[in-house]
Amino acid sequence: MNATSGPSSAGALLLCRAEPPAVRPPARLLGEQLFLAPAGDGWSVLVPEGKPWLHGGEPVEQVVTGWATALAVSAATWPVVALWWDRDGAGFTLAAGFRRTVGYTWLADGTPVGEDEAMHTFAARLGLDPVLDVQALEPLTAPDPDADAPGRLLAVVAVLGRIGLAVPTGLHPGESADRLRSVALADGAEQLERSGHGAASPARTRRGGWGGDAVTAELHVLEDGPLGRYLRGPEARVLAAAQLAAGVPLLIWGLGRRSGGWATAGALLVAHGTLGLAHARLRET
Repeated sequence: MNATSGPSSAGALLLCRAEPPAVRPPARLLGEQLFLAPAGDGWSVLVPEGKPWLHGGEPVEQVVTGWATALAVSAATWPVVALWWDRDGAGFTLAAGFRRTVGYTWLADGTPVGEDEAMHTFAARLGLDPVLDVQALEPLTAPDPDADAPGRLLAVVAVLGRIGLAVPTGLHPGESADRLRSVALADGAEQLERSGHGAASPARTRRGGWGGDAVTAELHVLEDGPLGRYLRGPEARVLAAAQLAAGVPLLIWGLGRRSGGWATAGALLVAHGTLGLAHARLRET
């Protein structure tokens, strides 16, 4: 799906299999305006405040896939399901750590255009029941004249409800980004401040770059997150080096193709790797 979406038809939700306190630090490091809310037992939802897919002609699918990848890699311990839709169709992407993302797409009329095996991989990585839950997902890979793309996503959300997901009322796939933002605000969702941007990072504003105070602040964010134990143990250098090795080419590839989503994922990996190495060095001194 390569068409650019219109402002009234495109939207996205990021479903994180973690409680809001665990999601908050890596979500802030994305540098995007997001709303965060609990979404059931062990789940959170992130609602984009803006519509970055309208800038540069990048499809919403690519934008949110980059976000999901960045979140999953930085979190390391919990997966992210990105739901997206536009005037041409809808789909989802599952990101889990450094593993290859898996996803599925439907045309606007609900016609499936993904691979059946992707559904099985999706179910396995999320720990869904290999019989009952997979049986509920399999019809989504077959033609259905009564289905449309948002309805397919609602069916996926219903299956995820079996493992604790409960999306707040009104945050439905198919709604416009403006509508989702309004619902999130009305429901009291937390508006995340973007780490390293604007008022959220006065040290960076004063120095025009990554000064000592800014680095210290980011290290505190990482230490308080799921990766904290790796930043304090013998695995710190290995993990940081792996993040840099994966992040640099991804960042270059994303910038070269003007893909903001993938560039964000690469930038976050580079930032985590750099900060991880800096943290390990500070621990040794």
